[in-house]
Amino acid sequence: MTDIQRCEIRAGRLVEWTLHPATVEAATGLSEDSRPPAYVQESHVRTARSVQEDGLVVPTWLGAAFDVPGQVDLEVLQGALQAWTLRHETLRSGFRWVGDDMRRYTLEADAVELHREDVGHFADPVTLTRYLQDRFDVAANALTWPNFIYTAVVRDAGTSVYMAFDHSNVDAYSIQRIPAEIHALYEAGLEGRSVDTAPVASYVDFCATERTHADLIDDTHAIVARWREFIARCDGKLPNFPVDLGLDPQGPLPTQKFTHDMLVDEADAAAFEAYCRPYGGSLIGILAATGLIVRELAGQQVYRTVVPFHTRANSQWSESVGWYVGGAPIEVPVGRAADFDDALAMVRSALRENRALSRMPIARVLRLLGSDFRPTSPDLYSIVSFVDARGIAGSERWQDLKAYGLIRVSYGDQVCAWITRIHEGLQFAARYPDTAAAHENMRLYVERLRSLIVSVARKHAAVGA
Repeated sequence: MTDIQRCEIRAGRLVEWTLHPATVEAATGLSEDSRPPAYVQESHVRTARSVQEDGLVVPTWLGAAFDVPGQVDLEVLQGALQAWTLRHETLRSGFRWVGDDMRRYTLEADAVELHREDVGHFADPVTLTRYLQDRFDVAANALTWPNFIYTAVVRDAGTSVYMAFDHSNVDAYSIQRIPAEIHALYEAGLEGRSVDTAPVASYVDFCATERTHADLIDDTHAIVARWREFIARCDGKLPNFPVDLGLDPQGPLPTQKFTHDMLVDEADAAAFEAYCRPYGGSLIGILAATGLIVRELAGQQVYRTVVPFHTRANSQWSESVGWYVGGAPIEVPVGRAADFDDALAMVRSALRENRALSRMPIARVLRLLGSDFRPTSPDLYSIVSFVDARGIAGSERWQDLKAYGLIRVSYGDQVCAWITRIHEGLQFAARYPDTAAAHENMRLYVERLRSLIVSVARKHAAVGA
């Protein structure tokens, strides 16, 4: 995971694909799709609208970047992009406002066509990077439709593909699957082979099912009571990262900085995982380490956070592009932890008790709580996320193909940190408020996280030896 400034953009001829004007025109006359937006989609779009009404445009797109080696055949690449787009219904589904209600509309697959435009040659990578970011900000905007774009930077020896989507369509897992899927379609096209391009399970269907289930609960439900208690202990708010971030409560939404780094190599990552496995694995270890570190940095006796989990509970959603993420609130009494093992046991206990809460959309719970959670920030809360990406198809080639998941860094008062297990080790990425205090505390957090992981890994290695 990285931002567009750090994904090795090189000079070349820029080509872009958007939905054909005729496709966009066809969407304007569509009748309403009875399947409603997911609560996470509605919350995301309403937040974008609320922030914009306060005078600030906050881009929040996610993207994918990867290389296609050799001299590219643009017709075949376009065919691969077209076929991939048609597999995922959410990409041809948008929203319109009817009063204060969001209503869905969805194009039929045979109405969808991509339009290619040759933008021109960029000799300077910095200029190209700036152009792409600005272009993605407009084309992958939460408040417009279409809200995605595909581009390619063409060179004689190889082509780099950059794709951007509004977050309402994708999550990290969705974008991490893209390089291998587009490569498979492209290579089949070059060889004249047919591949399975049948539509996969639809995120739009998932949205309807999840929302129907969520709407069955009311404010007396046990899940709502658990969230109510948690938020009360967070002073009536959802939790931020519990260190000094140098925020001005009365000030404007701050710009954000981005950092990414390899925390440890594969040997230390494997040893850390092995040590934590009896307690549940690396996620438990990362959260336990974070709890101990924020106790050290900020004197926190209880580490409160919302842990993201995917909601692809059924295998039918495994290949589907969408935003399949929920959150579970946990409280870890790290003040009582004598050592790392104690913290591991506490995190394991908290997650066992609360993980099921992630299946209920937080936006539904907040609505039932009846409090004023009018969003003023693009992030409802801070996260520390862990994903083991080694099982994703093609992940062993990510280094060679310069494949990245892209995060747009713009404005925000929360900390969003992603720790990813790749074949080379543990990679860390985060965006956080651009203040001196946040910069220093995030630097210290990363240093101590690396140190603790290495210490635990070496301890395990020594015992194993």
